[in-house]
Amino acid sequence: MANRIPIEIPTELQAAIATKRPVVALESTVIAHGLPRPHNLAAARRLEAVVRAEGGIPATIAILGGKLHAGLNDAQLQHLANDDGIHKASRRDLPVLVARGLDGATTVATTMWIAARCNISVFATGGIGGVHRGNLPDISADLPELARIPMVVVCSGAKIILDLPATREWLETHGVTVVGYGCDEMPAFYSRSSGLPVDARVDKPDEVVAILRARRDLDMHGAILVTVPVPAEAEIPAESLQGPLDRALEEADRQGIRGRALTPFLLSRLAEFSDGATLKANIALLDNNARVAAQIARALEPRRAPVAFPR
Repeated sequence: MANRIPIEIPTELQAAIATKRPVVALESTVIAHGLPRPHNLAAARRLEAVVRAEGGIPATIAILGGKLHAGLNDAQLQHLANDDGIHKASRRDLPVLVARGLDGATTVATTMWIAARCNISVFATGGIGGVHRGNLPDISADLPELARIPMVVVCSGAKIILDLPATREWLETHGVTVVGYGCDEMPAFYSRSSGLPVDARVDKPDEVVAILRARRDLDMHGAILVTVPVPAEAEIPAESLQGPLDRALEEADRQGIRGRALTPFLLSRLAEFSDGATLKANIALLDNNARVAAQIARALEPRRAPVAFPR
């Protein structure tokens, strides 16, 4: 069934998709909710510039006035960065935002959903959502979309605030291929190592493309998760984060912060407790992931096939 809701796509991006030029999707939650001002707008502009510097076309994705957008102009980026009324938009929120004409910044799940409908095959983000800590079966909507949508998703693993072993197990159970880009372990967002294995190591874009082509030839749905370690100069060892994370989790519990408000709260408190080191690491890994994603998109485009979106 064809998508009945049109997606607003700028002329430049339409032409890039039609002529199979390299395109990289970028999420917008990091702009509206993930980074503090003024770092959020600077990062949004820089990520697009990084993609362009590698020969790609950026497609930052959002919902504005109830309309789905793939590819934003600078005024729209500024709106996402500076307006306090931007909703955090996971897949479940799309019908409400569209029906009510609201603005939303897209999570990993929603960015993938919209990007796939634009025939965009490569997506760069910071860290994916996953299985949350605690006794409740709290699982990010990012994970089911990774299991459904055929896309290359470049990230630095799952956010450190999550249950990383449980997240890795979920990905394995649901058939998401996890590769380490220049590494033999799945990164842990701010840290280069988690002790958790990847399914394969790759060291260059062509190797990612070969796995993607094989997955398509096997008629398999789901993403290839390309995990890229944070640059060494910005890394924070995992052991040094455990104390601050425990403090942040205790504060969140005392204040009753949970659900979609929990991740921004924890990341903000970690930045404070680390004197800005986690913010520096977050920005560094975002830039690096966008660069790697653009290189993969450039290697993919001469052979790109249409995205076979699951029904």
